[in-house]
Amino acid sequence: MKRLLLVSVVGLTACSPPGPAAAPEVKYTASVDAAGMDKAIKPGDDFFAYANGAWDKATEIPADRSSWGGNAILAEKVDKDVAALIESAGAGNPAPGSEAAKVADYYTAYMDEAGIEAKGIEPLKPVLAQIAAIKDRNGLSSYLGSTLRADVDVMNNTRYATDNLLGLWVAADFDEPTKYSPFLLQGGLSLPNREYYVSDSPKMAEIRDAFKAHIEAVLKLVGVADAKAKAMRIFALEDKIARVHAPMSETSDPAKGNNHWARADLDAKAKGIDWAAFLEAGGIADQQTFVIWQPAGFTGESALVASQPIDVWKDYLTFHYIDRNSNLLPKAFVDERFNFYGKTLSGTPQLTERWKRAVASTNSSLGEAVGKLYTAKYFPESSKRAVSEMVVNITAAFERRVDALDWMAPATKAEAKEKLKALRVGVGYPDVWRDYAALEVKKDDPFGNVQRAQKFDSNLKIARLGKPVDRGEWVMNVQLVNAVNLPILNALNFPAAELQPPHFDPGAPAAVNYASIGAIIGHEISHSFDDSGALFDSTGRMRNWWTPEDLAHFQASGVALAKQYDGYKPFPDLAVKGEQTLGENIADVAGLSASYDAYRTSVGGKEGPTVDGVAGDQQFFIAYAQTWRFKAREPALRQQIMTDGHAPAQYRALTVRNLDAWYSAFGVKEGEALYLAPAERVKVW
Repeated sequence: MKRLLLVSVVGLTACSPPGPAAAPEVKYTASVDAAGMDKAIKPGDDFFAYANGAWDKATEIPADRSSWGGNAILAEKVDKDVAALIESAGAGNPAPGSEAAKVADYYTAYMDEAGIEAKGIEPLKPVLAQIAAIKDRNGLSSYLGSTLRADVDVMNNTRYATDNLLGLWVAADFDEPTKYSPFLLQGGLSLPNREYYVSDSPKMAEIRDAFKAHIEAVLKLVGVADAKAKAMRIFALEDKIARVHAPMSETSDPAKGNNHWARADLDAKAKGIDWAAFLEAGGIADQQTFVIWQPAGFTGESALVASQPIDVWKDYLTFHYIDRNSNLLPKAFVDERFNFYGKTLSGTPQLTERWKRAVASTNSSLGEAVGKLYTAKYFPESSKRAVSEMVVNITAAFERRVDALDWMAPATKAEAKEKLKALRVGVGYPDVWRDYAALEVKKDDPFGNVQRAQKFDSNLKIARLGKPVDRGEWVMNVQLVNAVNLPILNALNFPAAELQPPHFDPGAPAAVNYASIGAIIGHEISHSFDDSGALFDSTGRMRNWWTPEDLAHFQASGVALAKQYDGYKPFPDLAVKGEQTLGENIADVAGLSASYDAYRTSVGGKEGPTVDGVAGDQQFFIAYAQTWRFKAREPALRQQIMTDGHAPAQYRALTVRNLDAWYSAFGVKEGEALYLAPAERVKVW
């Protein structure tokens, strides 16, 4: 699941949408999926394989996927449900301009491939002409500012502005969490992060060569002359941008990102961009203070605006605009984008069906309108009540664990408990839904629909500046299979789509529900106390509420856990990055521990009943490992390890080796591969 320190993580026809080339359906018993296990493997040697070995052998990754697993299977089901809802919305003759009509019209427009082919590259021409008209640094700065959007993707703690040169993120200020501040972030790269440009790995070199060919192919599709030479210059500029970027190891630390600059500092410290022109075009000219997340990357990119030739910047912007919008253009553009970003970067053999891409785009642009339809049909109030009760139980278990810590000073414990007391939890859906009345959607304009939706969303976020912070804010669509912790809001979101089998099943034993959705709840609660979340107090303010001794103990536990994950090596030349994934790993350990305690409390303090021959504690740990079922193609797994704040799922299943109860449940002994001596088991909270 996700931790967002910064506010906070992409179609219908007349008939039902087809299903995927999917793995066999999982048949759950009353407790765990016994048929998916490989009991020939000792739990203490490879617990992931023990719990999932038969599933892994029988499962093929669908051709349109780079990875597959429990979350993806559930997300596929949700997409089918959403597609059916959109189909029903359109069939019901909704009133023109209503949300239902906008959802249906948006989807219909996206699905109109014949209409898209007929328009060709006409939708691109106004902006391409605008780029071609840039004459000087003032004009370049103005255009770059016009591309500024409050849509930075921080779902995996990468904190990059995707392919826009700079990104804007509007969020509660770390020092004054009652007000919104504009955060400016580095961006401008097409490849996932700087390592793809600077690494001397042969695999990275192959990707760079393929990317150069992709740039050339995109330019040729719109008839750009001298495409090969221009592609080399575009890549060279991206390479320069990458080399001034702060690396991912620095971008995930909120303390390093909390840099307040006055308006005058932009001119003095980040020379190169004409900031008056940039901010005016970006709609934030009246802001007097900014938070600069990566100062070195920010100043470096600004300097490149002045030092690199205007014509090279124009070629770069032309490519980026076309490439970013390729999925809204004729098939040749869609195929070229997929050939590079799908096949080369992720190893995915087949393009996702149009209806799935249409669902993803509709969710992106009209997410809360779709979410209303989804919760009305698929999320009963009984599930909301049951999950809310589990949240209360797991929060109480976490508080008891804090009370029992023998290394934490009373003052630090009191602060931690205050943070738990003030935690705001959203289950299922937000209290207030977004109003889409101001968003224009046209049934025959898929390209324009996406551009208007992006601008609509960005304008809503920019309009928050100067207003009180909405502490009930949701940052995820309710039809998303995920969950999130928002430390600067001291809040959690558990979307409706997450709260269904196999994650939550009202008919399942307590052991299974506490191991699956319970561990997710515990994980998100624990993010408030991981290596970054622990930097924020109960109000969301960045403040050190630790004694020096307590902080040193906590950090030592983090070092031990990072070392544990550094030891997982899926490829001979690439290991999991323990420091990069530390926050998620801390949340896994602490969350699973708290959920286990809550499970035992729920069954009277003893082990739960045996079901289908599986003891209660065994059900708990097997169900947890089965939650993390996962397979990935090699390029996708390599990309995750290089860019993601989460360890690959198969290693998250091994969190169990830090809990004493797991050893007792399966008789794990010294000499088995996963055995850790009691002193080596990491107990963070």
